[in-house]
Amino acid sequence: MEILETIINISEGRNTDNVEYVVDSVRQTPGCFLLDYSSDEDHNRTVITFIGNRKSLLEAIKELYKRTLEKINLKTHQGEHPRLGAVDVVPFVPIREITVEEAVEFSKQVAAMIWETYKVPVYLYEDSQKNPERKNLANIRKGQFEGLEEKMKKAEWKPDYGECAPHPTAGASVVGARMPLIAFNVNLGTSDINIANTISKNIRGSSGGMAFVKAMGVELKERGIVQISMNMVNYKKSPLFRVFELIKSEAQRYGVPVVGSEIIGLLPQDALFETAEYYLRCENYSSACILENKIQESIEASDKK
Repeated sequence: MEILETIINISEGRNTDNVEYVVDSVRQTPGCFLLDYSSDEDHNRTVITFIGNRKSLLEAIKELYKRTLEKINLKTHQGEHPRLGAVDVVPFVPIREITVEEAVEFSKQVAAMIWETYKVPVYLYEDSQKNPERKNLANIRKGQFEGLEEKMKKAEWKPDYGECAPHPTAGASVVGARMPLIAFNVNLGTSDINIANTISKNIRGSSGGMAFVKAMGVELKERGIVQISMNMVNYKKSPLFRVFELIKSEAQRYGVPVVGSEIIGLLPQDALFETAEYYLRCENYSSACILENKIQESIEASDKK
């Protein structure tokens, strides 16, 4: 059975009624399965994770856009997280019986639908983008919604789909196929955003830190602390535990403790297995040690008989 995952980010994390209205577009689409959704008030953003085949995902995303455009107006939107559009990012991750190449072609089909149906311009990114200067999401987002109109006037920032003008209230969207990404945040016991910004600069790959790590400092004003907000685009080459330890080390230079961390959305279990192996110093570790894995293997073996 074909399984394709999408992890859609919308620019709303405070109005729960609006979030539920948008998420219902997934719940009500036959063939789609909602795996997770989480909202952040400081970021003013919600991440919606669901799976399906290409036919069901196209139907759900079409309805999701319709509902999002009804409820979200970026002209009045404020939040800590950078954003280009009301539906900001639409990534696709091939899970089962679908190739990366097929996921890329599907992302282009979705991008065309978004423009043709809703007149929201679309930029392709990651594996769907041929131009190396436009593969990186951070580069595409630079200037955010407020600077989008001027940015689109430049020839090098013509959208892949649509005209060179943002949607009045929904901006533009970024769509593409990619490998699994982990959204991982680390909270620091200080209210000094300069410390978070400095540490973020020191650890992110684009500033000479760890490859495959994107990071920025964020204020969590209601809690009186700051956060290192990260996207880890290759957890195999820059694992969770290594990034966490580097942040702890950097924070110690300023006499600041790490007070917590959080996962946004879902992550591959291998990422947690590697972390457990590192901190427990397991010498005989393997996935075969996991009870649930053995149970699943037994069930699958029984089904094949």
